[in-house]
Parts: sequence; C-alpha cells; structure tokens
Amino acid sequence: MKQLKVWNEMLLSALFALYMYVLFKVILFKFSSIDLLFLWHQLQRNMKNPEHIHNRLEFANFKPFVSISGNIQSLSQHDLVNLFGNIVVFMPYGLFLVLLARRKKMSLLGVLLRSVGLSLCFEGLQLVLSMGSFDVDDLILNGIGGVLGYIVIRLSSTGKTMILRMIETERMTFSKEGNIT
Repeated sequence: MKQLKVWNEMLLSALFALYMYVLFKVILFKFSSIDLLFLWHQLQRNMKNPEHIHNRLEFANFKPFVSISGNIQSLSQHDLVNLFGNIVVFMPYGLFLVLLARRKKMSLLGVLLRSVGLSLCFEGLQLVLSMGSFDVDDLILNGIGGVLGYIVIRLSSTGKTMILRMIETERMTFSKEGNIT
C-alpha cells in the first residue's frame, strides 16, 4: 500500500512537471517549439539595450479590466479564446496546488496568491524576453482560473466524502437491522 502511495506521488509530480512545461510553452511560445538559444539571445539583447524593455512597457496594460471589457464587448472568436483561455490554462494549476499540498491544506487565498504570482512571473518573462505584452488582466484571469481549479477539486473531494459517508451510513443501517431498508 505504501509503495502505491509513493508511485501515486511520483506520478502526480511528473504530471505537474509536464503541465508546467506545457504552460511555459503555451504562454511564452504560443505553441511553437521551445528554443533556449533564442531566449538567451533575447535576454542578452534586452539587457544590453534596456530601451527595448522600456518601449514594451509603453504598450503594456496596467489598468485592470481594460482588456477583459474589450474582449467581452467585441466577442470575436480570438477575444473569447483569449478571455477563456487565460482562465482555463490556469485551472489545472489550482488543482495541482491542492493535490500536491495535501497535508498542508492549501487555502483558497493561497491558491489565488500563487496563481497570480506564477502569472506575474510569466508576464515579467514576456516583458524581459520581448515575447509578448504585459497585461494586468492576464493576472486577473489566471488568478480566476487557479481559484476555479481549487473550487473544482474541493467540491469533488467534498462530494466524494459525502457519498462515502452516505454509503457507510447505509452499510451500518443494513448491518444493524439485518435487512435492506
């Protein structure tokens, strides 16, 4: 039984690592192949000439809900994919945080802060590596995604616990009375 638990933990950790790889690839490379040499050249270029980063900051969105409201108003397929994609892509992160921190009991606030923190890292990388634009609304949407993942796993585990308790109660009722009620 203990060996099965170890395998489950290893599998969960491997799935989390795979998820983080896919997240890195989707956010920074937009489904293209990961090119570490390209990243290194981008970083070197921007460190030698910080004006590149400054120019990108001029086009960054620091006002909350500007992109979100624009996406909702236009309702184009691209905008809807951007809106819901930013939420959906972080839902597994909320799930993994809860599953990987079983003994420590991950809170909703903990998931929110970690989701926004990871999103901020990605937004910062996009800025520093000139591979996208910084958008505070991505932080909001990614945070919502992490929280939704947390809610899904909590509801499913609560539902599972309730069902198991109901089954156990029925078993106890059956064994006390000796017949089906």
